[in-house]
Amino acid sequence: MKYLSWLLKAALFFVVFAFALNNLDDVRVHFFFGNSWEAPMVLVVLAVLMMGVVLGALLIMPLWLKARQALKAQQQAAAPLEPTQDSSPQPPYGI
Repeated sequence: MKYLSWLLKAALFFVVFAFALNNLDDVRVHFFFGNSWEAPMVLVVLAVLMMGVVLGALLIMPLWLKARQALKAQQQAAAPLEPTQDSSPQPPYGI
């Protein structure tokens, strides 16, 4: 199973590497107010991918924090109360 996992990771790496090598042509991205950016297509795709990852993480963060707080509150409510220390001596076993 370990070798299959490494084989799949290597195959994914080579597919992404081949994609990058096949997309080295320059592209121009036009922004607002006449601004533009010219870069290799693979960098543009990588930049858009990273922006999507960051935006997705920022959007999911409040939901994750809310769920984490709810779980912590639920665990605190379900935690048993600590037993009080009894100062009376316990009888020894076997008597």
